[in-house]
Amino acid sequence: MVALLRRNSIMVLVPVLAAVGLVAPSPAIADAGASSPRVAGPSHRTYFPSRIALPDGFTPEGLTIGRGTTVYVGSILDGAIWRGDLRTGRGAVLVPGVPGTDKAGLKVDAQDRLWTADFSGGGASVYHARTGALLARYRFTDQPGSLVNDLVITPRAVYFTDSTRPVLYVVPLGPRGRLPAGSAVRTLALSGPAAEPDAFANGIVTLPDGDLLVAQMLAGRLVRIDPATGASRAFDLGGYSVTRADGLVRRGRTLYVIRNLTNVVAVFRLSPGYDSATLVREITDVRLRVPATGDLFGPWLYVVNGRFDVEPTPSTDYDIVRLPAWQ
Repeated sequence: MVALLRRNSIMVLVPVLAAVGLVAPSPAIADAGASSPRVAGPSHRTYFPSRIALPDGFTPEGLTIGRGTTVYVGSILDGAIWRGDLRTGRGAVLVPGVPGTDKAGLKVDAQDRLWTADFSGGGASVYHARTGALLARYRFTDQPGSLVNDLVITPRAVYFTDSTRPVLYVVPLGPRGRLPAGSAVRTLALSGPAAEPDAFANGIVTLPDGDLLVAQMLAGRLVRIDPATGASRAFDLGGYSVTRADGLVRRGRTLYVIRNLTNVVAVFRLSPGYDSATLVREITDVRLRVPATGDLFGPWLYVVNGRFDVEPTPSTDYDIVRLPAWQ
């Protein structure tokens, strides 16, 4: 038995098995009914499943959708990466897990590279999204207790949050997204509310004007950060608290805040100046079991259930569920 620091259990050590058996193919598709979206093809229609089962014991945290209908999920237990298909619901482990390499946020860039926030490992990894080959690994910090949590990719750099330190880690990108040497990585010190102790920085997205928006899970708010200076200010949500805010997803002026232990996705409409947002609705569903994060595909929001309220075992079941994203 070993102790694993679970990101959304507020710094509680949870005993887990050091080795978890990951089966290659995912279990059978579930819930592919008449409510599923249909994609018209030359000679048939395809129904997308509303639930996709992950391997038992996988302990997921990050999710991102790449090219086509490909979806990736990372394990916060042992760093494994599962790749599946939203259309069929089937998948397999792309990157095998190794104890001590736990992963949180995931994103795929324009070059079809899969970036991962290496949670308690103090850095990030970059993989070929189709083959799973390791392309680069970056070390951000050796400070004990650091938790590299989530990331956002921009044309010029990749930004990473740290849940226990008032900083962002910045990996600058070269022309056409070229990966830099490890020496190019820098740490951006934060000021203002983004630097508040114990706020637990979590999900991160860009705003249309180039600023960054970060969720503070325990403070129950969002903060807007200048990526050049690290200066920040609280983001006006009209008095709405986003306690347990985990993943953030933005499309245009619509922002989705995935609140894990509350089993709610709060949907906001950004103001024209991108300095405030108005709550449009809350998405609730009996299938939400402590969702960690999500991503958009067409009119749907896919979220992964992290189940942070239960002790993980090799037989604990996990899944991805599809929710309507429209207002």
